[in-house]
Amino acid sequence: MVLESIFNPFVVKKKPWEMFFAGFVYTVVGLFLSYFVFQEAAGLLTVFLIVLATVPLLYSTIQNEEELDLKYKTEWKLLKEHTKVLSFLIFLFLGITSALTIAYVVLPQPVVDNVFNLQQAAIANVNKNINVVLVGNVTKADVFTAVLLNNLKVLFFCLIFSFLYGIGAIFILTWNASVIAAAIGNLIKIEVAKAASLVGFPALSSYFGAITFSFFRYMTHGIFEIISYFVAGLAGGIISIALIKHNLKEDRVLIDALDLVLISLGFLFIGGIIEVYITPLWFS
Repeated sequence: MVLESIFNPFVVKKKPWEMFFAGFVYTVVGLFLSYFVFQEAAGLLTVFLIVLATVPLLYSTIQNEEELDLKYKTEWKLLKEHTKVLSFLIFLFLGITSALTIAYVVLPQPVVDNVFNLQQAAIANVNKNINVVLVGNVTKADVFTAVLLNNLKVLFFCLIFSFLYGIGAIFILTWNASVIAAAIGNLIKIEVAKAASLVGFPALSSYFGAITFSFFRYMTHGIFEIISYFVAGLAGGIISIALIKHNLKEDRVLIDALDLVLISLGFLFIGGIIEVYITPLWFS
């Protein structure tokens, strides 16, 4: 098949930045096909087509990581190899998010409403839940607990999806990328609208300033959460493939998967602290 054969998993592990372009290309193609072929379900189908294009690449990668569990006896060497995979998964996520954000900003509003209607509903639902939490006399610790519990739920499903489907976590992560893209794109439009009265270079400066503000507003803490979800997905995928290949009897595989889960929890905790205590100070 054409799309998934463009990028070699053993090459991109050495050049992880290439996965940014892979995510971007997969997203543009998926968005185009979903809107013009299945316009009624374009939002969810876009996510599905992106996932479909990434499946062969990610499966080969995780399968290789599971084999490394049996090759290396030192956990530090294993984690070092996993870091290479994690870096190209992050670039993949950023490529998908960037393409969807650009689409949200530049496409006509009727097209945006059609493609991102489910994502907009998800954002509205999150904001509603946050407002419910903030009602009454609540502390930062209460908000942190609510955020952490919600993120733990996503982490749990990343782990379960990867265990059941091998690389199932990529569906949840791609969906999250589309939601984040809608949130960033909407914030860009709001900030640009505020500067709409400006003309010439000041307007251009305001436009790029809005892009920078919007990106860092969500990704300052979001990058830690995404890393956490990818690490958990990698752990679930390794266990899934080891189970299929009857390698679970090897303690090395289970220990490695457990270490990855603990690392993912650590990143999730850091992301929650930044989201509640630091991000509001910088982007209020």
